[in-house]
Amino acid sequence: MATEQQQAQLAMILSPDSAPFETLISHLMSSSNEQRSAAETLFHLAKQTNPDTLALKLAHLLQLSPHPEARAMAAVLLRKLLTRDDAYLWPRLSPQTQSSLKSTMLSCIHREEAKSISKKICDTVSELASGILPENGWPELLPFVFQCVSSDSPKLQESAFLILAQLSQYVGESLTPHIKHLHGVFLQCLSSNSVNSDVKIASLNAVISFVQCLTNSTERDRFQDVLPAMIRTLTESLNNGNEATAQEALELFIELAGTEPRFLRRQLIDVVGSMLQIAEAESLEESTRHLAIEFLVTLAEARERAPGMVRKLPQFIDRLFAVLMKMLEDVEDDPAWYSAETEDEDAGETSNYSMGQECLDRLAIALGGNTIVPVAYQQFSAYLAASEWQKHHASVIALAQIAEGCSKVMIKNLEQVVSMILSQFQSPHPRVRWAAINAIGQLSTDLGPDLQNQHHQIVLPALAAAMDDFQNPRVQAHAASAVLNFSENCTPEILTPYLDGIVSKLLVLLQNGKQMVQEGALTALASVADSSQEHFQKYYDVVMPYLKTILMNATDKSKRMLRAKSMECISLVGMAVGKDKFRDDARQVMEVLMSLQGSEMEADDPITSYMLQAWARLCKCLGQDFIPYMDVVMPPLLQSAQLKPDVTITSADSDGEAEDSDDESMETIILGDKRIGIKTSVLEEKATACNMLCCYADELKEGFFPWIDQVAPTLVPLLKFYFHEEVRRAAVSAMPELMRSAKLAIEQGKARGHDLSYLKQLSDYIIPAMLEALHKEPDTEICVSMLEAINECLQISGNLLDEGKIRSIVDEVKQVMTASSSRKRERGERANAEDFDAEEGELIKEENEQEEEIFDQVGEILGTLVKTFKASFLPFFDELSSYLTPMWGRDKTAEERRIAICIFDDVAEQCRDAAFKYYDTYLPFVLEACNDESPEVRQVHPAFTYLLFLELYTNLYELSCLFQAAVYGLGVCAEFGGSVFKPLVGEALSRLNVVIQQPNARQSENAMAYDNAVSAVGKICQFHRDSIDCSQVLPAWLNCLPISNDVIEAKVVHEQLCSMVERQDVDLLGPNNQYLPKILTVFAEVLTRKDVVTEETAGRMINIIRQLQQTLPPSALASVWASLNPEQQLALQSMLSS
Repeated sequence: MATEQQQAQLAMILSPDSAPFETLISHLMSSSNEQRSAAETLFHLAKQTNPDTLALKLAHLLQLSPHPEARAMAAVLLRKLLTRDDAYLWPRLSPQTQSSLKSTMLSCIHREEAKSISKKICDTVSELASGILPENGWPELLPFVFQCVSSDSPKLQESAFLILAQLSQYVGESLTPHIKHLHGVFLQCLSSNSVNSDVKIASLNAVISFVQCLTNSTERDRFQDVLPAMIRTLTESLNNGNEATAQEALELFIELAGTEPRFLRRQLIDVVGSMLQIAEAESLEESTRHLAIEFLVTLAEARERAPGMVRKLPQFIDRLFAVLMKMLEDVEDDPAWYSAETEDEDAGETSNYSMGQECLDRLAIALGGNTIVPVAYQQFSAYLAASEWQKHHASVIALAQIAEGCSKVMIKNLEQVVSMILSQFQSPHPRVRWAAINAIGQLSTDLGPDLQNQHHQIVLPALAAAMDDFQNPRVQAHAASAVLNFSENCTPEILTPYLDGIVSKLLVLLQNGKQMVQEGALTALASVADSSQEHFQKYYDVVMPYLKTILMNATDKSKRMLRAKSMECISLVGMAVGKDKFRDDARQVMEVLMSLQGSEMEADDPITSYMLQAWARLCKCLGQDFIPYMDVVMPPLLQSAQLKPDVTITSADSDGEAEDSDDESMETIILGDKRIGIKTSVLEEKATACNMLCCYADELKEGFFPWIDQVAPTLVPLLKFYFHEEVRRAAVSAMPELMRSAKLAIEQGKARGHDLSYLKQLSDYIIPAMLEALHKEPDTEICVSMLEAINECLQISGNLLDEGKIRSIVDEVKQVMTASSSRKRERGERANAEDFDAEEGELIKEENEQEEEIFDQVGEILGTLVKTFKASFLPFFDELSSYLTPMWGRDKTAEERRIAICIFDDVAEQCRDAAFKYYDTYLPFVLEACNDESPEVRQVHPAFTYLLFLELYTNLYELSCLFQAAVYGLGVCAEFGGSVFKPLVGEALSRLNVVIQQPNARQSENAMAYDNAVSAVGKICQFHRDSIDCSQVLPAWLNCLPISNDVIEAKVVHEQLCSMVERQDVDLLGPNNQYLPKILTVFAEVLTRKDVVTEETAGRMINIIRQLQQTLPPSALASVWASLNPEQQLALQSMLSS
């Protein structure tokens, strides 16, 4: 409630006297918090009680105040009042006030001379119009705008175009009826030589905004004849030396390239040619050239809207790549680079250099290796042949930048790439050597593990030699960092032969006086230990004292990072060598960590994050022995996981943009008309903490139970933490771990008196939250992880799920499948674009593979539900059949069909008789899939390239998995299908025979399908003996044994064989026991392979052999014995005698 004093003040403010109102407005702009706060209270009160008077007063002030700042403030306040949000005032105003406001604002556009205020009035007009124009609430507006466009006043023309641009964004559909008139207006303005540059830029903004709002390509094409005039506006500005105007135009073209690249297609050569000329013109300002480059790279990146369009342009890649290489040359030999205290110091790197780096990376990712690599290698050769160090530096920096996007192609030319980089390790210039080392580090990630597997024998010695460059500590430190990158993708077998040399050099660097070198050595040692695992034990006694010394003594503030990295290194070394070796030192280290944790640390202290990770590694190393330390570790960890994001929200076009954009500690995203700035260090600490919580739950299992009640409410809301992907990933991974911890604790009586009702309660909290998060998840990869985690949760909760939860899961599965199919359909439409090419096809294939992963996880979830609820799940399965049946289609990939068959296999196996009703629908598909030959396999030409070979291998593998699922399904139907399956026995045997008799049936890629086919034949022999000729089928089946690839099926089959021998199956043994030697050979082979037979079956087989030793003639046994190799003979002899 307003006080009497406030009401009296308000009455005065809203009286006919304008002075008190002007005072109120000036107080709203006051730097005094107290004065501004009081004014805001009164303004809010006026809005609540006298909206008409307030709005009219503001309009009056806007129209007549002599003070520019008062008019500007009035325009801003009016805009806020008339914006369609929670405080939308317009509907509360009387018709007279509404009419007065509309006419006053249009009058102000005529009157206002100050350009910045005029723009604010246009913003207010557009904002209001967006709310009322679609309902014909402002019929006077568009005639007024068109009148202004036709006037002689540049000020009015510019205002009109500003309004048209904003209306196109807000309510474009209200402008489309005027498309013909607008086309003429834009063409006339942009083609005229007499229109001033500000008006042309406003017109350019309006036409680009309008083109973007048109949903129909035919309507967009009406504006093709305006495009040359649009480009001329840009080039004329540059020719007249008006680069500020040109930069505005370039920013508008960048927007167009990102949102409607197809509009540029017909005149692409001219448009791109103009932009390349600007990019190449060294006489222009850097920022102008950078904007032209940004346009070209944005156009290359707009592949979803215009796939493959720029790849076909002659000379485009060559010229743009040359410009970017030239920009990389712009690096100075600044002495500060050599004396730097940290690796981050980038002295001598210019804005051109940074632009070149960033754009090479983006261009390679956008266009791919087949397009970029030939151009790059040609230009690198020329650069490396030159004498200037900057050119050498540029070529290795560029090589590192394009590696991620060109990895597939560069892997094929790895020897050439490596020799190109290693040649620069010998450069006389330290910055070139640093850049070459940097390239090896980058390629270790982007081209690993191929780089490590093929070239370790030349790369590791080169890095070791670079660590001897004592004249250049930066080169030494970077060599250590590259060892880290290289070893991360290394197997212990590759790394171990080099450990003596690498570890001894890193220990020398640890004693270096330069902290940056010590830090590099610590991270390299940590990585080498992590990659070599138990092979690092021989260095432990030498290395650990150095590490502990740093941990104990690096207490100065300037050495915080050194101490943090010593923690990281100690914990990774401990994990590598194992608990027994590390235990005594671990206690000492944990004492230091506990004392640190109890001390006051500054908010930006890196030790906090490193300590969280070190504790988690110590837990992994010590296992259950770590539990006593959990009371120390968990409180700060939970505190970090609960950190609120440090967010600032401003208007997307606010003036603060320039200052904020250079702040590396802030990440900026644009959402609608809002700019959201987020402090990255807070997010990183939060993500680390969430990952560590997941790690503790995973490692400690039931020992983590006491913390579940605090951790679950912390992590569950973070499933929808859209500021940071890593936080969501960690939260997703933790969900099944929390449930598993609870279940194990309850089963082992360690749940503090809780029973299964606690697990149900936890499950009822976690699973719906995961389903809700999945529904909103924007990232496909995280969707896959979520589905996988949901499946794990379902397996843990089992039949604790009630019908309502199952309904929610099924509904979400439908939604996931629909969304995934929709994304695939959109990609299919992209494939029909006129510029579509093979490179684009490869990218779409990769994206579609992610969709297959989604289907795979959906199949796993349905399988879990079928296994848990058996026939009671079938009503839900019936609902899903319309979603699943399309997956059997011949237009689907082998992997999609495999998933569909696996779902049916589960239903047939788990639901037995209740599943008979599906046989007519699904069995024909299963039979067909047994001998499927995918078109993608048939069509590969004999002269295929290496990449085609890989694709063929992948297709064959997927096809083999399809066969496996299909033949396994036949085995299931044979076992449980009874009379429903009987009529199909003949066809099933025929199909299975084709799989078994294939020439390469037992090769690794087909072996699983072969084993399952053999198992299915065995089941037909067992359950449908009366429908087959056993004297033919059983010996053929025996001849396929033993099987060994699918160990689950192998155990089933070998038990079946054992049972048949025990009951002296005549058809199996054959006339006069002629197949007995083969049976004994199978037994002997099976018994010497422990993984393909159960212990119980093995015992029965040994008993059979012992009995036969008593009854068979020695010659029969001797022939069996001779068929075994010496190792098998020894093993079998040992078993029989024990």
